[in-house]
Amino acid sequence: MSKRVTFPHSRRPSMSRASGVVVAAGLGASMVFGAGAAFASSDTADTAASASVATADSVAKQATAQSKAAAKAKTDKADKAEAAKKAAAKKKAAAKKKAASWETPVNHYELSATYGTGGDRWASKHSGQDFAVPIGTKVEAAHTGRVVKVGPNGGGDGPAYGNAVVIKHANGKYSQYAHLSKIEVKVGDRVNTGDEIAKSGNTGNSSGPHLHFEIRTSPNYGSALDPVAYLKTVHVKV
Repeated sequence: MSKRVTFPHSRRPSMSRASGVVVAAGLGASMVFGAGAAFASSDTADTAASASVATADSVAKQATAQSKAAAKAKTDKADKAEAAKKAAAKKKAAAKKKAASWETPVNHYELSATYGTGGDRWASKHSGQDFAVPIGTKVEAAHTGRVVKVGPNGGGDGPAYGNAVVIKHANGKYSQYAHLSKIEVKVGDRVNTGDEIAKSGNTGNSSGPHLHFEIRTSPNYGSALDPVAYLKTVHVKV
């Protein structure tokens, strides 16, 4: 008859103890992995924070640059507007000064027959100053005024003048331009000093291309003054 072998109760493996070991091991592993995760989470947060700071700094710099550019553009625009305003005022002042001034009726000329000259070419003494210039030379208004006479018959002063223009000025004087090849104004036109009114020519009683210029006390023939002497009184050197 075989004997039954029994083990002491104290040496039998305890399932609860084994389970506790496993659980403890699991908890330990969990704690270790959890710590690693925590460290990883901390590093990510620091990186994100650094990136956020860098982005904010970049945005701030860009905003500052844009603000400076906008301010400069505004200043440049204001400076340009001020410069344009000053240029316009200067131009207006120059135009006003010129309008108030006198000048010779042509540029790049030679003086020929002078006022008061006598001879066979005139019924009486020469009534103006001749400026020798090529046909087609621009003839300008010697002073601001209004056109009162134009025409091929000296504007009514006779055929000897050929094509002519007479301008009335505010000071009561008149300027006359004769022997023209072309007239570019009409009676009633308002002209300023330096405005083109005609082209020089050789029409009427003329011995060669030139402009006959007079200063008068009326619009008509017979009231002429010495034009060179008069121009000197208004600060024009002939």
